[in-house]
Amino acid sequence: MKRIYYYHKTTDDVVDSHDQNFSLPDDYVILPTSRGAKIWSAIARPLAAGFGWIVFRFFDNVKVIGKEKLKQVDGGYFVYGNHTRPMGDVFTSLTIFPIKNFYAIAGQANWGIPFIGKYLVRYGGLPVGKDVKQSIKLIKAIQTVIKDKKGEVLIYPEAHVWPYYTKIRPFDATSMHFPVQLNAPSFVMTKTYHKRRFSKRPRAVVYIDGPFYPDQTLSRKEAQNKLHDEIWQALSDRAKLSDYEYCQYIKKSCSFKIVMN
Repeated sequence: MKRIYYYHKTTDDVVDSHDQNFSLPDDYVILPTSRGAKIWSAIARPLAAGFGWIVFRFFDNVKVIGKEKLKQVDGGYFVYGNHTRPMGDVFTSLTIFPIKNFYAIAGQANWGIPFIGKYLVRYGGLPVGKDVKQSIKLIKAIQTVIKDKKGEVLIYPEAHVWPYYTKIRPFDATSMHFPVQLNAPSFVMTKTYHKRRFSKRPRAVVYIDGPFYPDQTLSRKEAQNKLHDEIWQALSDRAKLSDYEYCQYIKKSCSFKIVMN
């Protein structure tokens, strides 16, 4: 029996976090530099990656195709992925990309999740700003990760998680602002779902594509649009490889979100 998600528009948030309205204070330090923070980060990242290997790569039987393409880039880069698992997307990513300077852009509600928000997201998350001041801090943090740390920044351009969704939801070209501004390459990470022989839960196959580079001969807006189309096409082409629908999504005009069939 499939779980059915009802939605009004493709930008709906069909899954609520523990504290959906959680907000970070304006004096929040996105990239902590204290000695204690550095020590804990060096411990937490391998622990989180180990958790990802055991729970998501092994028990979920996740297969990754195209990881060798990452070797074509020497330096920082962005990763664009479809958002289909609340926790699994990030933990699986930690088993694919170098973990030392890996960060994911996420909504501030993730910082409100008990324990995970304080001890894991705190050291690998880049919070979406809720005002101009916070947005400026985010921009500076991303510049530090890409240019100084030569790390990786994961972006979910669809914004909200739709569990096990097998299509790509529309997203705006402004999602390409950072790689165009920093002239940095991008990769695409598409998770597809396939029927298992002895289980109702699907098997996931993750495809890595790229690198995609901003066209520096174009204006900033034109470069964003071109990169958007390339990222969108790569995500859409891979998403078509999904052959199993574990959850069903129905567009409705009613006010509730989730109904069990």
